[in-house]
Amino acid sequence: MTEIRNPNQSGGSGGDSRTLLIFSLVFLLMFLGIQFFGPKKPATPAATETAASAPSAAAPPVQAPASQAASSGAAAANAVAAQAESTTVVENELYRITFSNRGGQAVSWILKKYKDEAGKPLDLVNREASAKYGYPLSLWTYDANLRKTLASALFVPSATGQLTAPATVTFDYSQDGLTVKKVFSFDSSYVLHTQVTAYNQGSPLTALLAWPSGFGDQATLPDYAQSQLDMMQNAKASNLAAKKISNGGTLNGPYEWAGVSDLYFGAIFLPDSPSQATMVGLHDELAIPRNPKEPQGQTYPAPILGAAVGVQGGGASQRLFVGPKVIDVLNSVRSTSPGGAATGPSIEPILNFGFWGFIAKPLFLILRWVHEHLVPNWGWAILVLTLAISIAMLPTRVKMMKSALKMQRVQPEMNAIKEKYKKYKASDPRRAEMNKEIFDLQKREGVNMFGGCLPMLIQYPLLYGFYRMLGNVIELRQAHWFWLHNLAAPDPLHILPIFFIVTMFLVQYLTPSPGMDPAQQKMMAFTMPVFFGYMTWNLGSGLTLYWAFSNVINVIQQAIMNRTGMGRQMREIAAKRAAKKGGGRQVVRR
Repeated sequence: MTEIRNPNQSGGSGGDSRTLLIFSLVFLLMFLGIQFFGPKKPATPAATETAASAPSAAAPPVQAPASQAASSGAAAANAVAAQAESTTVVENELYRITFSNRGGQAVSWILKKYKDEAGKPLDLVNREASAKYGYPLSLWTYDANLRKTLASALFVPSATGQLTAPATVTFDYSQDGLTVKKVFSFDSSYVLHTQVTAYNQGSPLTALLAWPSGFGDQATLPDYAQSQLDMMQNAKASNLAAKKISNGGTLNGPYEWAGVSDLYFGAIFLPDSPSQATMVGLHDELAIPRNPKEPQGQTYPAPILGAAVGVQGGGASQRLFVGPKVIDVLNSVRSTSPGGAATGPSIEPILNFGFWGFIAKPLFLILRWVHEHLVPNWGWAILVLTLAISIAMLPTRVKMMKSALKMQRVQPEMNAIKEKYKKYKASDPRRAEMNKEIFDLQKREGVNMFGGCLPMLIQYPLLYGFYRMLGNVIELRQAHWFWLHNLAAPDPLHILPIFFIVTMFLVQYLTPSPGMDPAQQKMMAFTMPVFFGYMTWNLGSGLTLYWAFSNVINVIQQAIMNRTGMGRQMREIAAKRAAKKGGGRQVVRR
């Protein structure tokens, strides 16, 4: 698994090498599909009136004489509204959230343990998108004009200034028959409790609490393209890509949890009453520069995903997780069980390893163990795990070599059988006799025509699992290793891709290829390293590090194997056949 197998290593001069070539081409197509997958332009949004007024800090509120609206939902006797904007800041060891009373929503959500690309504390609020489509903890209603009113309303906060969790902040608003109350409670975790009650002209109003505008760590098209809508219904988790989400589409529950996430962070609602929960998917567009370093350059539409969760026809009480997609953290956040306790399914499935998750997740747990117990650096941990996997996969490499050697020994007899029947057309029944003779020959000599391919069927899924693992875990984000300052990003100096090309060429050069046409052998030895090297040019440096070091190990392994009796036999066969085809004397590489 830790190698890119040389298609030349198979036995036969025809079918077997073509079979291995097909396997390699399938592998290339699989990686190309992933590497060049880009964000697709989403469907035209069903509604674009979700723009919200951008809150700004100002003087402390001056509260007009007012009384709270009755909990029965009757119209308030007096208005409850602030006369000026104000801010309330709530923080604990993990975050620092800044609320504006304009809309009673969050205008900044800083995670203290994470940095942005400029090295500053990461703000999960996407400022540009939020100014256009709404800020976190705004309210979403089916009436677009009402959404605007709620986003611009000046709520009366229960406290202003600085608060330290545990704390509770209440925002009240009552005017022109519209009465809304938001209650946010904070503790020492990434989870806060929310409660919303809303009435319009004395009737309960469906007002869903929303995280509408993506995340602040999104800067490039690939960042936005990896957004997803996450949900769990009846203990079954789903992750929906942007192209499957229509703007304003209602997705009825029950929901154990539902929300939105990007590659590394998530905002997930956990209803206190899952059976009554409703979610509305939010999907808008934002024009962003193709190259973030050239903000005035060409722009492309990026999908902006969000979610609004609550209860149809009334207020909603629910928890909200906003934080990193760290396995242990996600496992600690559990949905509400029927008994009312937080003992239901966890939100871990928002960390989406894809189809190969059953391989990728165990690989990450092993990598994390290496990092925690052996080497406290993620780059070195990758190298240690690569070495361990390469040693574990060495028997498959030996098996492939043995299979190729057996095939080469019987190749002259197989060619003689083919020569005997070549005058018959492919549709001639006597062709079946040829296939039977070849099968009997292989069986008699203990040759398995798939012996060289089956080990690759083990290696490729493992390699792809490694790809999914290294490309999804937040632990590699901004992890350092020598000149690399972010193992989740491409090597800025392209040292690793170049080193990968060189080492892969050495693997090709050292691997015996008996029966391979010299022209084809030369083509494969030069073009495959360049092609795969081009693929690694823009891959995360953590994956390229793994791949390049795998090549180094393979070079050492192959050099040792070439000095064994089996290796010498294969090189002698290769030399004899090359000499026969070339009409001259072939020197055996030592």
